[in-house]
Amino acid sequence: MVVMAAIAAGVLAGGLPYAARGSGPPVIVLPGITGDNADPAGRDRRAQLRVFRSLTDRFTLLVINRRPGLARGAALQDLAEDYAKAIAHEFGGRPVPVIGVSTGGSIAQLLAARHPELVSRLVLVSSACRLSAGGRRVQRDLARYAAEGRPRRAWASTGPALAGGVAGRWCCTALLWLFGRRMTAADPTDLLVTVAAEDTFDAARDLPRIAAPTLVIGGARDGFYNPQLFRETAYRIPDARLVLYRRKGHAATVAGRAAAREIAEFLG
Repeated sequence: MVVMAAIAAGVLAGGLPYAARGSGPPVIVLPGITGDNADPAGRDRRAQLRVFRSLTDRFTLLVINRRPGLARGAALQDLAEDYAKAIAHEFGGRPVPVIGVSTGGSIAQLLAARHPELVSRLVLVSSACRLSAGGRRVQRDLARYAAEGRPRRAWASTGPALAGGVAGRWCCTALLWLFGRRMTAADPTDLLVTVAAEDTFDAARDLPRIAAPTLVIGGARDGFYNPQLFRETAYRIPDARLVLYRRKGHAATVAGRAAAREIAEFLG
């Protein structure tokens, strides 16, 4: 597979859509939860790549989404197997660095634990071994409103969990209400299946099997997790380091320059 400096897009083995940009060795990014699993286009595609844009002068960044058309009842282990097959096919079984963001981090933990030969380094950003009780409630509300055909209410309900401060929560909620309709597909099945799978997800027993050096990055004000969960995740992975930002929430940790610098140093 040849990836050029401009944004490239396509579908990997098993039907996993990807967008790529940069030059140099490949780095796989498993993104957070999305309205559907289709290939993002235009502004949405650029937004996914922008989060770690500082890495694209040294690495080829491939943001790989989940397979569209998930069957109801699919577990995160099934999604991790999809990624394992695609990575093995595309890179000839050679291990590659993997960055898992939020829900993508949940899947990345299972991928690294069950297929250590495919992951050379692991970065978990705003992700831990399981959701907090509050995080599960937020995602259940997201799924419920999406299933009811209320996309603006669905995404706006996640706003308070995304931001760490009062002003940020209000801003996130307003923006998600504004753009919620375009963030949700006409058929929300992929979203509903993913939320249901993560609702029961707990990788605590799998983490000791991760062989790759691991960086866990979290915010102490994250509404989906909490500091104890970030600490437990790092503690259970044999070769892991934790970076915990005291004043950052979920979204600010993902989009922050500090996290990008930590990741670049870790991968470098």
